[in-house]
Amino acid sequence: MKIVKLFTPFVVLFALSLSSCTKEDNPNTISTNSELSTAELEMLSHMMEEEKLAYDVYVTLYTMYETPIFNNISKSEQTHMDAVKALFEKYAIENTASTTFGVFNHPDFQALYDALIASGSQSLTEALKVGATIEDVDIYDLDDYISKTENADIISVFEFLNCGSFNHLRGFINQLELQNAEYSPQYISTERFDEILNAGHSPCSSYTL
Repeated sequence: MKIVKLFTPFVVLFALSLSSCTKEDNPNTISTNSELSTAELEMLSHMMEEEKLAYDVYVTLYTMYETPIFNNISKSEQTHMDAVKALFEKYAIENTASTTFGVFNHPDFQALYDALIASGSQSLTEALKVGATIEDVDIYDLDDYISKTENADIISVFEFLNCGSFNHLRGFINQLELQNAEYSPQYISTERFDEILNAGHSPCSSYTL
């Protein structure tokens, strides 16, 4: 599938660079906080960029196709960014994510955004696959991060984000079916993918901080 060929190298590259960079060699790294581990700080930084990426991509795709799902989910992504921002504020962490639309401080996120827009520009079907892929990656990352922290605040917010991503993924899959198109999971397992789709719409309660 074309989107995977565009998407995968940047995700892998970003994962490698994220695990190896330090505050000294990355001027955009968030400030340290004694209450959170380095890994937890990186989780928050990553998810802020990832939610911004989703928001910016969906807004752009909505301007192209005027398909309601992109507009509706972009509003949800704004809520997700606000949730991560609340964590930044509670722990007095500097949010260094760019505030400019379509601009990302981390070069791998910038390359990923550009690749997704290029793929989504090809057709509505490809745009819907871009949406499914973004949610696929979000769920993969959130599942991983939730398993690696015991911080109740982070778990609460990330479970809230995950619930939204479950609904978004279902929405994109439903739209693809209307286009007589299919999407196969590229990051979460087939079992996890089927579990999410079979569960139906989830009422997402708010997070607790």
